[in-house]
Amino acid sequence: MPEYRVQILEEILQDLHAAVGGLHGTVVVSIEGFVVAAYAGEGYKHKDNPVDSPQVAAMAASIIALSERVLGRLSRGEIDRILLDGTEGGIIVVPAGREAALATMVGKDAKLGLVMHEARRAANRVKEVLAGTTVGPQ
Repeated sequence: MPEYRVQILEEILQDLHAAVGGLHGTVVVSIEGFVVAAYAGEGYKHKDNPVDSPQVAAMAASIIALSERVLGRLSRGEIDRILLDGTEGGIIVVPAGREAALATMVGKDAKLGLVMHEARRAANRVKEVLAGTTVGPQ
C-alpha cells in the first residue's frame, strides 16, 4: 500500500491507462501550473514522452484558466471537461476539484467517449486523494 499521496496519484493514473487504450500520458496539475503527479505510459521513457514537463503543466493550467473565463463570460457554468482535438491526437482536461486538474494526451485511435468517462472517474479519485478523503486506489 503506498504511503505518499503522489504514489497513490500515480497508481490512479496507471489504472486509467490500463482501463482505456490510446492514451499517451497523463498528468495531474495544480491550477498554478505545477506537476503534482504524472504517468507517461507503459514502456515510455521521459525523453520519449515528457508528460511531466513544466511546459505541459503550465499549458494545461492556461487552458483551464482561459476556459473558466470564457464559460464565466458566457454564463455557461463551470468546466466539465475540455477537449482539444488535433490532427495527430488531442488532450482532454478534467477538473479534479478547485485546485487541480487531470490532463491526458490521447491518440487518434482512442475511443473518446470511453476516455472521457474514465478520465472523469480518475479525476474524482484524484480529488478525493488531494482532499484527504481516500486512502488509495480503488
